[in-house]
Amino acid sequence: MGITTKELARICGTSRTTVERALNGKKDINSETKQRILAIAKKHGYHPDMVARSLVKGSSMCIGVIVFDIRNYYFAQLVSSIEQEAKNNGYTVNITMQEKEIEREIDLINALVSRRIDGLILCPVNKGPDFEQFLSSLPIPTVVVSNDVGPSIHLVGIDERTAAKEATDFLIAKGYKKIIFVCPPLNEEVKENVYTHAERTGGVKESVAIHPSCSLELITSWNYSDEILSLVETTTQKTVFFFSGDVYAMEMLNTLKRRGINIPGHIGIMGFDDTDMLKYIQPSIATVDTAIDLVGKTSFDVLLNLIERKDVPVRTIVDHHIVDGESI
Repeated sequence: MGITTKELARICGTSRTTVERALNGKKDINSETKQRILAIAKKHGYHPDMVARSLVKGSSMCIGVIVFDIRNYYFAQLVSSIEQEAKNNGYTVNITMQEKEIEREIDLINALVSRRIDGLILCPVNKGPDFEQFLSSLPIPTVVVSNDVGPSIHLVGIDERTAAKEATDFLIAKGYKKIIFVCPPLNEEVKENVYTHAERTGGVKESVAIHPSCSLELITSWNYSDEILSLVETTTQKTVFFFSGDVYAMEMLNTLKRRGINIPGHIGIMGFDDTDMLKYIQPSIATVDTAIDLVGKTSFDVLLNLIERKDVPVRTIVDHHIVDGESI
């Protein structure tokens, strides 16, 4: 039988509350004391009794997370941040993917709720009043990331429209006269929740509208590569391809490099999100830092407050900033 927190407290010469604070990663404990308790707990092979903890707290100490997929660097980084913050607070995470399938998302939510999770963090593909009502009717709190669902559901993210406008202003200040915004997810607007990408598109339009010497084109096809290659060959203006996600920008940069097209030249490239993968790309890609790690951490913190029945603003907006790069 493993050592208990009561026995750890006796060995450490502290209270049981202090031991539990150290084990659960709480901040209101002296750092030196915390490290000493953790070292002693490791030495004695302490493992938390999750069943007992759940019974005491009246909860499963587990949350659900549903994202599009984790092949996209954005979601992989987001999930990692959520999981780390959850672990710091003594929670486990049940992670699953809906692969942008509307019905599958509903099934996954119902399945996770049936497993008695304490709360849900969701990057939704569904939208509309009926879906908002569905989430509101769940017996657990829900936090959505980036893709807004409605005024009754808690959201964590950046101000997408302002971020896109500021990024476009930045590109125009660099001397680009032709802005081509590449946003493939907008092609799915009729059936899917593309709030994030629609807001980014709106911000780009707002910026170009107040710069009469500049022009804007939108590319929303998933076959954007062919369209871009055609435009690169024919454009005479200083043109920038502004992508609604880093994953598209990285793919296009590699395609242009294989074609022997230097970036930047009279062509520039900018991404959106500032995913960790950008550190491996040359030339470095200009992008918008959407604070992925902070969004992940904050989404868990908001959910935890809701689980503990604390008052939380329905909208939690974190700061973004523009990242310059060699691609422009």
